[in-house]
Amino acid sequence: MKLVILSIAMVGAFVANQAQAADAKAAEALAQKSGCLACHGVEKKVVGPSYKDVAAKYKGDKGAEAKLVAKVKAGGSGVWGPVPMPPHPQVKEEDIKTIVQWVLSL
Repeated sequence: MKLVILSIAMVGAFVANQAQAADAKAAEALAQKSGCLACHGVEKKVVGPSYKDVAAKYKGDKGAEAKLVAKVKAGGSGVWGPVPMPPHPQVKEEDIKTIVQWVLSL
């Protein structure tokens, strides 16, 4: 019985992991389509900080998602240096939220 339960749990974890990977790929594709990856790299700084650096900076910050959604929409400067991030009002708010959630998950 324990072996059956363990097997079911392992299959469930595998399926959940595959779903998360698919969601991450979809979010990365959305970031590419929205032009985010022109200025940000996942691993390395381009014009703006890498997404892994953003995730590390905001790790544990409960209000990070809302702050970053607002910053992407309105633009901002000074947090990562003198180069300002332009506003992105053309990107749908739900798309920004999806991208920000993905970035924070890295």
